[in-house]
Amino acid sequence: MARVRKALKTRAVGHTGTLDPFATGLLVVLVGRATRLARFVEQQAKTYLATARLGVVTATDDATGEVVGSMDPELPAPADAEIGAVMARFLGRQRQRPPAYSAKHVDGERSYRKARRGETVTLPEVEITVSSLSVVRYQWPELVFRATVSPGAYLRALARDLGERLETGAHLTALRREAIGGLRVEQAVPLAELGPATPVLPPLAVLGHLAQEAVSEAEARALGYGQGIAGRGPEGGAPVALVHEGRLVAIAEHRDGRLAPSVVLEPAS
Repeated sequence: MARVRKALKTRAVGHTGTLDPFATGLLVVLVGRATRLARFVEQQAKTYLATARLGVVTATDDATGEVVGSMDPELPAPADAEIGAVMARFLGRQRQRPPAYSAKHVDGERSYRKARRGETVTLPEVEITVSSLSVVRYQWPELVFRATVSPGAYLRALARDLGERLETGAHLTALRREAIGGLRVEQAVPLAELGPATPVLPPLAVLGHLAQEAVSEAEARALGYGQGIAGRGPEGGAPVALVHEGRLVAIAEHRDGRLAPSVVLEPAS
């Protein structure tokens, strides 16, 4: 983030989810008042291209950790059909145990710090959704797959669990985040090319998953003062992006028959 702040000459910079040190790919960076949108961006599904090494288990579920188990060399490698059948069973909602070496908090401390000290860390399972999961390439012992998952899902844990179901063990050797919601890595600007003249996408570009409502100039002004406007949808509905002349004015929620702003992007002037 320090390099982004320096390149864009602003301190108001925030990201929407880090990548593991060995991973590459898309990182959405929010600038200025758009930093207030982080929680809405984080709610979107993410797509990854992952490479797993079957037959070997590591302490970190990736190639940075020490080997803690391996497959019996006398056993046959899984066939293509078996790989596909096992992966199909991971689709949908499920419970996942995060890796011990993760940023999850345990008793006020990051899990990976406890694990590095040799402490036994067992994290509670969380509910995730795997929307899609497909084989890109398989040649024993390397399996390349693409997955679209809900927020909070760990691809390292997915590879670990896939190895357990195949009875081979597995860990990730490479990971690339290809998309967050409708944003794709092909649209991204390499860090080395960032500068004051780098074009910045409008805030609406990161909110493609939200419903949009057009508001009048008077309503936009009221929202800028933090005031609600007449509601247009059901109570308890999902957040709505309120737009005036193509610009995001606020994110609002339905409360007591009105749209109450939870985030204001364009304050009243």
